[in-house]
Amino acid sequence: MNIKLKGNALLLAGIATAAMSIATTAVAETKLALSSWLPPRHPIVVEAIKPWAKQVEEVTDGRVTVRVLAKPMGPPPAHYDMAAEGIADITYGLHSFTTDDRFTRSRIGQFSFIGDDAVAGSKAFWNVYSGPLEAQKEHEGTKLLGLFVHGPGMLHNNVRKIEKTDDFSGLKIRVPGGYISDLMSGLGSTTLFMSSGEVYEKLSRGVIDGVTFPYDALAAFKLTEDVKYTMKVPGGIYNTTWFMVMNEDKWNEISEEDQAAIEAISGEAFAALVGEAWVGADEKGSAAAEKAGIEIYEAPAEVVDAIKSQAADAETAWSEAISADGYDGTAALEEMRKQAGVDF
Repeated sequence: MNIKLKGNALLLAGIATAAMSIATTAVAETKLALSSWLPPRHPIVVEAIKPWAKQVEEVTDGRVTVRVLAKPMGPPPAHYDMAAEGIADITYGLHSFTTDDRFTRSRIGQFSFIGDDAVAGSKAFWNVYSGPLEAQKEHEGTKLLGLFVHGPGMLHNNVRKIEKTDDFSGLKIRVPGGYISDLMSGLGSTTLFMSSGEVYEKLSRGVIDGVTFPYDALAAFKLTEDVKYTMKVPGGIYNTTWFMVMNEDKWNEISEEDQAAIEAISGEAFAALVGEAWVGADEKGSAAAEKAGIEIYEAPAEVVDAIKSQAADAETAWSEAISADGYDGTAALEEMRKQAGVDF
């Protein structure tokens, strides 16, 4: 090969290498880690979190991938701050696990009588909290990707059937924090905060007498042998509000095109996905409760009235608190119940 041909070959090789480099850069992945603290086989993980992660890869043509970690990077209450501080790229959790007041407006989804359906409840919560109540402003340092609630909350215990208000007195009840903690204390029970993973041991050992949980937890956390009574309240005695967030800096690394694609499968779409997973889980929990012989009953009118009285006081206090920042809590709560199909 003469010098001229050899030079042309080297030039072509250089051009090819540069082209490959540009192509590689164009399709380079943003690899994200999602810290998951629920049991790996929990319905929310299997039927919502992991499917959403797969959808992210699909809608971005592989440019953004999400790996759901088999073990959490920290305790459940730390997960929001882990995302905000960049310890984890994506996390989910309960607003009530954070003991400060940064998520005051999220309490709209924790009240009594807000929904009998996790799909409608979650979509309504996303629409109202992320809309007129400006949820993103309360989630500083992160990109808010999802908001949702579980199925209607119930009271499960192994001491007695709640037939009158005085029957709450003396019961040691596990609560997830937030509104339900204040409600149960106001009704006369002693409340203990703990994560859901701790409940089985504490209930089986008699440290607590009961728990506030939706149906799904009876099966998911194997509680049926240690529960005798389950009390239902129309619209739920309470609920819990959940977030799914991404570290803000990581979000900003993603192209606008891929951000739009991810937003399209998040928000209300994710609320519906996780709601459907919870509906299925509640059905399994209900079946497990019936099979175990747990007595399931509707709360008597006296008990419902007592809950309504406590709830009204809590809702008024909350509405007044957020009105100082220019938010109409009363109108927002009315709209959320309307969207969730609750006749209150």
